[in-house]
Amino acid sequence: MFDPCSHPRVFALPPGVDFPRALVDGLRQRCADLPPHALARVHLVVNTRRMERRIAGLFDTGPASLLPRISLVTDLGALGLSAHLPPALPPLRRRLQLVQLISRLLDQQPDLAARASIFDLSDSLAALIDEMQGEGVAAEKIHALDVTDLSGHWARAQQFISIAARYLGATDDALDVQARQRRIVETLVAEWQANPPQHPIVLAGSTGSRGTTMLLMEAVARLPQGAVVLPGFDFDQPDHVWPELGDALTAEDHPQFRFARLMEQLSLSPDQITPWTSEPAPCPARNRLVSLALRPAPVTDAWMSEGPQLTGLDTATRDITLVEAPSPRDEALAIALRLRQAAEQGQTAALITPDRMLTRQVSAALDRWTLLPDDSAGLPLQLSPPGRFLRHVAGLFAARLDGEALLTLLKHPLCHTGAGRNEHLLHTRDLELDLRRNGPPFPETEDIANFAIRRDVPDDWARWVADSFCGQQVTGTLSLTDWIGRLRNLAETLSAGSAGGTGTLWDQKAGQEALAIVTALENESPHGGDMSARDFTDLLGGLLSTGEVRDRDAPHTGIMIWGTLEARVMGADLLILGGLNEGSWPESPAPDPWLNRRMRHDAGLLLPERRIGLSAHDFQQAIGAAEVWLTRSKRSDDAETVPSRWLNRLTNLLQGLPEQGGGVALAGMRARGRDWLDWAQALEYAPHTDPAPRPSPRPPVAARPRQLSVTEIKKLIRDPYAIYARHVLRLKPLDPLVQAPDALLRGIVIHEILESFVKDSVLDSALLTRDHFLKRSATLLDELVAWPTARALWQARLERVADAFLAAEAERRADGGPVAFEVKMDRRLDGLDFTLTGRADRIDMTERGSLCIYDYKTGAPPSEKQQARFDKQLLIEAALAEEGGFEGIDPTPVARAAFIGMGGSYKEVPAPLTDEPPARVWAELHKLIAAYFEPDQGFTARRMLHKDSDIGDYDHLARFGEWDRTATPKPEDLT
Repeated sequence: MFDPCSHPRVFALPPGVDFPRALVDGLRQRCADLPPHALARVHLVVNTRRMERRIAGLFDTGPASLLPRISLVTDLGALGLSAHLPPALPPLRRRLQLVQLISRLLDQQPDLAARASIFDLSDSLAALIDEMQGEGVAAEKIHALDVTDLSGHWARAQQFISIAARYLGATDDALDVQARQRRIVETLVAEWQANPPQHPIVLAGSTGSRGTTMLLMEAVARLPQGAVVLPGFDFDQPDHVWPELGDALTAEDHPQFRFARLMEQLSLSPDQITPWTSEPAPCPARNRLVSLALRPAPVTDAWMSEGPQLTGLDTATRDITLVEAPSPRDEALAIALRLRQAAEQGQTAALITPDRMLTRQVSAALDRWTLLPDDSAGLPLQLSPPGRFLRHVAGLFAARLDGEALLTLLKHPLCHTGAGRNEHLLHTRDLELDLRRNGPPFPETEDIANFAIRRDVPDDWARWVADSFCGQQVTGTLSLTDWIGRLRNLAETLSAGSAGGTGTLWDQKAGQEALAIVTALENESPHGGDMSARDFTDLLGGLLSTGEVRDRDAPHTGIMIWGTLEARVMGADLLILGGLNEGSWPESPAPDPWLNRRMRHDAGLLLPERRIGLSAHDFQQAIGAAEVWLTRSKRSDDAETVPSRWLNRLTNLLQGLPEQGGGVALAGMRARGRDWLDWAQALEYAPHTDPAPRPSPRPPVAARPRQLSVTEIKKLIRDPYAIYARHVLRLKPLDPLVQAPDALLRGIVIHEILESFVKDSVLDSALLTRDHFLKRSATLLDELVAWPTARALWQARLERVADAFLAAEAERRADGGPVAFEVKMDRRLDGLDFTLTGRADRIDMTERGSLCIYDYKTGAPPSEKQQARFDKQLLIEAALAEEGGFEGIDPTPVARAAFIGMGGSYKEVPAPLTDEPPARVWAELHKLIAAYFEPDQGFTARRMLHKDSDIGDYDHLARFGEWDRTATPKPEDLT
């Protein structure tokens, strides 16, 4: 098929050409005058499975012919290797082995790294091992590096790299994927040198960015009937520029660097790289422009000499649209609009970007027109329903069961998918309401049983919940075999439901992918050793994150979303290069915990700029298409962005060529982009809606509340709308599902501790000691508070205020003592159909027969001024006491009333009884309640809150935020 050649045979195709189609056309042309079976003798080696499928599809479209043999560059056994090599070890096994080795090292030297980083370290170390094997770098070469200025860091890194050295020194029977690949290529090269194959072998589509692949490309190019076909080769780059690409430290990030390296290895000059076909690039003028724009940094001064010689800039940029959006949302919406137009016009269009956030935003925008793009990346398995379900199940092993974890799983669409799912959802709803109302924060088997009795829930469902969820936490370590067995059994039990049978956990594509990972983990679990529940959960999450699931729904065949890898092998009428910002495209190099840039270069490993160079090649290949969009957002969510270096170079070059029309061409690109941004903003236009007024509803007098508690009088003064919402509309805030040791619980517990302690000391004054106080508090905290951290914190606070509280308590006892606790208050206001209710924390009686009223506060007690104007709780209680409103206590004068603060420090704040005598308070209370029985009195929202930042339970109902405290209330008569 190929004529004899005195040098290695390397072909190429220019940027912008549909590479798979041109590759097939070139094969057909070279076999056109040969017998029909000649094409069948061709062995075509491609770099990705997608390339293989595309080429097979192009041959299927005709004309009819025999097919070449197609294999992947990773399937080198198909090239006819005579020697037998053992199968590669599964990558998961290596990861598990590295986890154990690193774990043992950290057990011996815990200061090297945190244990939480074990799995990240194992992944990073596995990547280093892969790279060493792929590039043929021995561990001894890394140990011999000059690290005189990095001795501290290097000493720590050597501890981990020694693990890699021991791993690389394993026997030949334990080859992993990269080591086996390298061994196969080296064996093939040796065999081909002795006995080269005579049939055509064509390696196409690879750039040779990895050492093993480069070695294979060199060997294929030297075969008698071998050839390498390079994608996106820059035929416009002058010969004198290619030598500038030889130094990896300065040129690794250039799109043509790998081709320059290949030519150097094969002793080829640029003119010896010939086109695979005669098909021209879609826009040769654009390729010349981009080639000059992307010149290596050391020779960028060529812009001054070669720039004025560029011609046809209007042709080069005619089909380029530059979208510089003000925000990521605007960028996504403009792209979605163009994709929609492509679908309407029958164009094939593809969005190419490594930014997955942008692709999700574009997909969401397309959903308004029910357009589902063909997304090559799919959904990460860990975010799919089976992935989330398995991670939630594993979480049961690592933490104590709480209401959130329980209901998250019970409501999951893959839970109880067998018989009786509707009844399951009904019982789950009842359980949620019960947990919100009654708790406990950490349900146990007994709590589930009590719920079943209260709500008449079937015993089999309650037993299934109790057995499956309660008591799953494991505090010690188990072998990985036990962990994965527990996970699978529990997940299948939860998916099946209370009736037994089988669930749908492993159904559909996502379930099958999840099952494959679980099965692989089962098979390799003997190599995993022992681990804690948290480590197992982290391991499972990491493994699930490596999988992906394609959408089951049929996508639009002409609207695609590709990563940069897919863009190399697919063709479309329109290519949209999205997210062209630094850090996105190209992505920032990942930090290397082992070797710096210079050390990598000296050792012969890949530089961090390798991925930038590959992205640059993808950019150069894609921008050469017939019609191209270049898009970026000027701001991210929180800061201004920096344009991609390639876009920056292109715009700077055009701006510097005004005489050739560069500025006009760039202005045209931007003008086309602004048109689409204007249309996107028009699509987002929303008509002005007047904000809601500040409400002041006036319900019928008959519907107004006839009973309030003493503590609600403060709310009636400060936020009357809350009283209206609760007592007129009868709306109550839903209790939180995630119960926490908040201020409300702390107040309840501290009240219980103080009441219990004071009662004991009244009966036996010898118990009025610090030791007894702290013992009593510790006992009740253990009984009433389920959170160990909160118990310790609250106990420490009580220890801090104990002495001051006991000293003040002794003074209170010097003049009488407690006579009642939690005293019920109930008093009807004369002349009004209104009753005042409540409970007083503590009532003392002095030796003179007068009362002292005390109220415990765990927060900051209100000041005397606040009590006089707003927080009238104690003043009203004093008035009630003198009016005979306390149950079991006759009308009695009140000598003192005070708040006892038990917060961060002990504090007593007395009520201003002298300035606000009970008789006046009682009269003012009559006046306040009577005012709200007037038909024209509205319940104004947030009438006089203490701070604008105070949050009310009904602020969202009042539409607070659309108005503020300066707004005039709008009365509204209700019927």
